[in-house]
Amino acid sequence: MLILESHKDIATKANGLEGSMRIFLYHPSIPGYPNARFPGVVLFSEIYQVTGPVARFARQIAGQGYIVAAPSSYHEFTGPEPLAYDVPGTDAGNDYKIKKTLAGYDEDSTLSIDTLLSLSTCNGRIGATGMCLGGHLAYRCALDPRVSAVVTYFATDLHSATLGAGMKDDSLSRAGEIKAELAMIHGTKDNHVPPEGRDLIRKTLRDSGVVFSWYEVAGAQHAFIRDELSKGRYDPAITKICFEILLELFGRTLKLDLGSHDGKEQKVEDIC
Repeated sequence: MLILESHKDIATKANGLEGSMRIFLYHPSIPGYPNARFPGVVLFSEIYQVTGPVARFARQIAGQGYIVAAPSSYHEFTGPEPLAYDVPGTDAGNDYKIKKTLAGYDEDSTLSIDTLLSLSTCNGRIGATGMCLGGHLAYRCALDPRVSAVVTYFATDLHSATLGAGMKDDSLSRAGEIKAELAMIHGTKDNHVPPEGRDLIRKTLRDSGVVFSWYEVAGAQHAFIRDELSKGRYDPAITKICFEILLELFGRTLKLDLGSHDGKEQKVEDIC
């Protein structure tokens, strides 16, 4: 499927501060069908904003028939340009991550969803995904009842509740509010989300009644889907499998109209 790329600069005012956030848009295009409608997906980036790897990930999703909106998360501190994958860029990204308020992150999410729903070509179904910091933000996006499905890649800081100014977020403690279906993806060698952190996230989701799938990929490191300057972590084979997980969930929940649940509990036969 062909893709049209553009951006929108959206006014922001979280914490009483007026500003502007750039949202990069990746829109599927079918020649001869200008009124075709597609689901929307909010794509949250890692701490480097919308870099080359993030843009390529957005294009892959858009090419499967989704309108992708990728917000520039650090608009309070810098322009929409990506930070470099070097020491100064990493330091700046980590610094902005804990200076930005939860209200600011939540406003970005709300405005990104609003932007997708404002498009006449959006069918009204919304999903979210993201990597690293963006994995946490995609999870937090699921607190918005308009979101039906979320795929997180190594949701950084979710287990430790250390997102944003003050470094005490309520993301995991609010799991019971989530109505979307989740797919949570981690690598067993991810030292940003250690085993005990992954165990905490999984138990909290289960205890909170969230509908979710859980994947821990043997040997995969943090940011294994980043396809350039990845410090030796990029694994294209595993990345391909994880993209299929995203397509299955989004295809089933965003492209299909399942109607309302019949209220009946599914009975699974206890036979081989």
